[in-house]
This record gives sequence, structure tokens and C-alpha cells, in this order.
Amino acid sequence: MAQVANLNIVPFVSVDNMMKLVLHVGIDTFLRELAVTIEEDFLRWEQFDKTARIASHSKDGVIELMPTSDGTLYGFKYVNGHPKNTREGRQTVTAFGVLSDVGNGYPMLLSEMTILTALRTAATSALAAKYLARSNARTMAIIGNGAQSEFQARAFKAILGVDHLRLYDIDRSASLKCLRNLDGQGFSIEVCDTAQDAVEGADIITTVTADKQYATICTDNMVGPGVHLNAVGGDCPGKTELHRDILLRSDIFVEYPPQTRVEGEIQQLEKDHPVTELWEVIAGRASGRTSDRQITLFDSVGFAIEDFSALRHVRSKLATTGLYDQLDLLADPDEPRDLFGMLLRCEALQAI
Repeated sequence: MAQVANLNIVPFVSVDNMMKLVLHVGIDTFLRELAVTIEEDFLRWEQFDKTARIASHSKDGVIELMPTSDGTLYGFKYVNGHPKNTREGRQTVTAFGVLSDVGNGYPMLLSEMTILTALRTAATSALAAKYLARSNARTMAIIGNGAQSEFQARAFKAILGVDHLRLYDIDRSASLKCLRNLDGQGFSIEVCDTAQDAVEGADIITTVTADKQYATICTDNMVGPGVHLNAVGGDCPGKTELHRDILLRSDIFVEYPPQTRVEGEIQQLEKDHPVTELWEVIAGRASGRTSDRQITLFDSVGFAIEDFSALRHVRSKLATTGLYDQLDLLADPDEPRDLFGMLLRCEALQAI
């Protein structure tokens, strides 16, 4: 993007402009391109600063900061998770993010990330499944049909060709909402009465529920040979979706083990239970799926590098689309050492 002449200005992508940007590019194209950007950054995983997210937990939910840097750019996301919010007409998850220049510390982008997080989560899920699901996988069960479900469906169709969906939610109206939103988009869709019905014949099982509690969305008898599990909903201490016995039968793949062992499905297992980092599979340093009967589990909790990739991807689109606002965010005095003088000059102007 062209250099902004005024150092006080930071490009800001609002919710409105994010929606327009995604639609301008095309939802499927945006998801495919975003997955490529995430894959590029996973291939240089070792260049990044990595830390588990910084979480502030309460009885109602969690507020988190997710930072990382590749030495040139620094990015972070602010994100919350409050399952009770839907009862109050609010989103369970909201987010915004910042991308900055490591060389001078100045922000280069401020962006909404509620929509962008849904897109990057779905793109990461489908990217993982590219390496972990059977190559002929076309049927996916989605258990939990809230805000993330349609994004998951579109990403798996765009990236893997999944076109048969089996939906289940404890609130049937959520499944019907998902059905309506995906109508006419190339899917064969069945709304199921139970989670057991939903997984019948599924090649991929995506669990994406919101309750902040130890839960058993899938029991051991529901998962047969050859299935790929995409566990998205378990993402904080005390919040899981899969029975422990499923984990013991699966080859488990994670983003960043120190974070996933605290927040993911594997919090149910011993601290030294073997897992494989997804970046190693993408880089060819470890095996992904090795047989059609293998059960693979992507224990997805979301990691800062994925958000960094998403912000980097959005920024790359701004010069050609112009879909951003100029935000007067940074103080820019005439003389860098005279910040107080800037305040006095504003006072003088107000007095005129």
C-alpha cells in the first residue's frame, strides 16, 4: 500500500469495509487465498515469536491477547469468548487486531477481526484437513451450527470440495439458520435430530460448540475408522467437546503445544501425550494421514500466527480496493520531542 504522508494516519478496516472486501474478492476466493497465506506463514513457523495467548478468565467468559512477530511485522489480536452473550443479543466472540512495523513500532493496520477470525478459523481448518482428511472426503458433519458453521462449510467446499453437509445443534433453529444461509450454494444438506445421526457416513466431523464446560459432543462409538475430526469449539481451560477415548484412538495434530495442552481437547490427556505440530506436516517434516483407516484429529484452538496471516492478507488487498478508512490514531507533533506543545497549539486554536 502507498506510504501515508501523514504519520498520524493508520488504515482502519471497519466491519462494513471488511464485508465489502470479502465480497469484492469473492467469499470462496478469499478463503482459498487466505489459506495460502496461512500456509506460507506455517512454512516459516520457526521465524516467529511464539507465546500462548494471554488470557483473563472470569465466571462469564474470557478476554485474550494473541501476539506474535516475524521480526519485520508485529501483530496482535484482542478477542473475547462469552458463551452467554447470545442470550443477550451479542456475539459470543468479538475481535479486533493490529499489524505494526517492528522497525519503528508504528501501527500499519487496525482492523475488525470478528468476521476475519471466522474466516481465518475456517481457512485454517480446511488447510489442516487438506493434509489430514482422506483425499476423497466429501461429507462433513457440523455439530454446533452457530456463527462459525457457515464459514467452515464454505471453506471446506472451496478448498477440499466438500459438498454434503449433515447438521446438528441442540437448538434446531440454529441448524435451520445454517440451512437457509447455505441454500443455493452447491451443498446437499441434511438437518439431523441427534449428533449420532449427523456423524453417520461423515468423512469429516467438525465440532464447533460454544458452551464453556467439559462436554461430550462426540462419544467414542460415534467415530469410526478413517474419520478426520476438526475440533474447533474447545478453546479454553475446562472446555472440551470430545470423549477422552476418542483422543486415545486418534493421531493428534495441534498448532502450538504449550497452548493446546492447556486449552484444547488434549487437556484431558497426560502432559507428555504425543502430538504432532501442524506446521511440521505442512513443511514435510512429519507425516499427516498415512492410511485410509487412520483417525486424525486437528485439535484447533487458534493461534496468533493465523491472525498475523489474516491481517497480512487483508493489508495486501487495501491498495487495490481502497476499502479502508483513514484513522487519526497517532500523535504527530511538528517536533517529535514537543508533544506538550502540540496540546498547547490545540488549546490556542480552540480559543480562536
